[in-house]
Amino acid sequence: MKAWTHTEYGPPELLRLEDVSDPTAGAGEVVVRFRASTVNAYDWRHLRADPGLVRLVHGLRRPHAGAVLGTDVAGIVDTVGADVTDVRPGDEVVGSVSLGAWAERVVVPRDQLAVLPEGIDHGDAAALAMAGTTALAAVRDVGEVRAGQRVLVLGASGGVGTFVVQLAVAAGADVTGVCSTRNLDLVRSLGASRVVDHTREDVAALGPFDVVVDIAGSLSLHDLRKMTTRDGTIALVGGIAGGGGRLLGPATQIFAGALLGRLVSQRIMAVRAAAAADDLADLVALLDDGTLRVPVERTFAFADVPAALAHGETRRTSGKVVVTR
Repeated sequence: MKAWTHTEYGPPELLRLEDVSDPTAGAGEVVVRFRASTVNAYDWRHLRADPGLVRLVHGLRRPHAGAVLGTDVAGIVDTVGADVTDVRPGDEVVGSVSLGAWAERVVVPRDQLAVLPEGIDHGDAAALAMAGTTALAAVRDVGEVRAGQRVLVLGASGGVGTFVVQLAVAAGADVTGVCSTRNLDLVRSLGASRVVDHTREDVAALGPFDVVVDIAGSLSLHDLRKMTTRDGTIALVGGIAGGGGRLLGPATQIFAGALLGRLVSQRIMAVRAAAAADDLADLVALLDDGTLRVPVERTFAFADVPAALAHGETRRTSGKVVVTR
């Protein structure tokens, strides 16, 4: 089969579409024939080894042999492991892997897989795997958002942010979304009661809010705390943009927030997404009933994965960048 591999850390141009061995499903696993994926910051950060912590896991000088990027996958079940009885070949599914989704066939753990109802677009479904479950963790698990609360979403027009806005609105919150000028209408269409243009307004002067979900990473912890009620919650998704040092990079702010959260009345917590089957199934149901929609900025063919990754890496995308085959 074909897969997008890389043998060095660096720009998307290093990716090569090469022949690799067909995968087999082990215990608790399912082989999925690729139909769609999406681009996440997680992907290009692993390609560039940014932050440097990536090298400690995936190879100090160069990636381990056969490295394949991609975390989201939607497609059709090809084969299943001997102990998998509730998913069958031919089922349409969405799932998540730590890496390795950008291949014609992908091995996905059954507990990170959800079956799709008829009529769900594979590209829309793929967006749920990382961006959707991250948003769900931010709104439900960390923010514990409930009806009547005031919620601020920093970075409301990106892949995760568009889901956070919709999930918080569905929970009954009054949502303020922050984005750039060109995305104001998009965020408003997702249900935000107020949309703020960060190029024209002082975002740090907003608030106070019961829950602040920071995806953009453009403000300091000091600013985020000023925008949050005394007993409110700050959910850190993306860390600090463009800074933090070589080793930890953006995650520096997340670690600092975890320490600060032990000393102040506000809850400051990192958002850790895990694409569990139950969470994916819940998001699929919300997509199916129209509660969620997936704003797709651009769709690339599987043969153009490097271009899709380069486009996503600009960090100026609205909604999701989708790859289909």
